[in-house]
Amino acid sequence: MAVGVVNQDPAPPSPPVAGRGSLNTADPDKPGPSHSTGTVKPQAGSPEVAVSRPVKIRIPTINVSSPLTVVGLQADGTLEVPQPGPDYDKAAWFDGSPAPGEIGPAVIEGHVDGAVNGPSVFYRLGELKPDDKLVVDSRDGTVIRFEVYAVRLFAKSNFPTLKVYGNTNGSELRLITCGGPFDPNRAEGGYTDNVVVFARRL
Repeated sequence: MAVGVVNQDPAPPSPPVAGRGSLNTADPDKPGPSHSTGTVKPQAGSPEVAVSRPVKIRIPTINVSSPLTVVGLQADGTLEVPQPGPDYDKAAWFDGSPAPGEIGPAVIEGHVDGAVNGPSVFYRLGELKPDDKLVVDSRDGTVIRFEVYAVRLFAKSNFPTLKVYGNTNGSELRLITCGGPFDPNRAEGGYTDNVVVFARRL
């Protein structure tokens, strides 16, 4: 999710949790009013709910206002990420997930930093807390509001796919970026963890 350079910038903020996978709020493992377990693959949006393509995300708490590009899957089945160029520092909606506002977990990702420009669009994502608000604008002018209910830090080596991408009863959002320590010696290179924000529609 990011390219990091040692000593380039301070480490990005991480969720204030006791340890990897610990929550700073209610556990999203437990089904609630709008959360349930389901399939591993992000579900397609409900055909009864016509929602336009998302074009912008705004997170006032961390001063994010970004156009949304679109990403899909790579050949190996992993999520694409914004590539170097004009869209690198923009957030991106994964078009294999529901559009924000549809039933299910819409997935929006963004880089935490980069080798050229330093901090990127989701650099401060780990600062978000329960009850923080965010907004997604759709192409048709619809404004969809969400509220954060959990922020977690997961090791990439043990990423909980079902917990993050599993079906939900209501319209939810997952914001994802890299986090934790930067380890230039990792076989894959880069940050060891992912920050995941769980939010539900207001």
